[in-house]
Amino acid sequence: MHYAPDSDACPLPFSPFKACTVPRPIGWLSTVSRDGVHNLAPYSQWQNLTFDPPMVMFAANQYPDGRRKDTVLNAEETGWFVWNMATYALREAVNTSAMALPPNEDEFEHAGVTKAPCIDAPGARVAESPCHFECRYLSTHRLPGNSPVGSIDVVYGQVMRIHVADELILPSGKLDIAKIEPIARMGYYDYARISDTFEMRIPSASGAAEDGLEGKPTPTR
Repeated sequence: MHYAPDSDACPLPFSPFKACTVPRPIGWLSTVSRDGVHNLAPYSQWQNLTFDPPMVMFAANQYPDGRRKDTVLNAEETGWFVWNMATYALREAVNTSAMALPPNEDEFEHAGVTKAPCIDAPGARVAESPCHFECRYLSTHRLPGNSPVGSIDVVYGQVMRIHVADELILPSGKLDIAKIEPIARMGYYDYARISDTFEMRIPSASGAAEDGLEGKPTPTR
């Protein structure tokens, strides 16, 4: 089976596009408006870009009526957004925060999660989440779609502060993924729970290349 999405009707009852690029990390993002209203929403187009310095991106589709997402507007206006790790224990809160609410409603309260203060960012982070990135907004790249909802804002940010719950750090210094149980976005309405991991090392990698793949920190300049 094959088809051209730009010109052919999908031959399947469900589009395979989002079900092929899986699992996808969830950008559970918190922001605050200039008026002090807190926002919390999950985005399934979220990814690390590079590590020196650490930079990230997320893509936010517009609403059918052409309005842009509050997360994007808040990041542009305040210069900050915060990533909160989505876990199996927090799955219902993540799902609830996906609801489209008016801009003056607080999604933290609606999702039943607790605000924890950030150090650099003006907004809050999800206290129950084990890991957070405080991200300084860098830029937005707008891409038009075939419909208003297909149009997106691609937002870039630099990670200025990383939070990790101490009790979830192994003696080796790595994160206890089996205990954290991050969730990932699959296709359709499906999600995955990550509890099993395995290691593979590239035979030819060495020196700085190997350190980068392993995730060793860059020496402080």
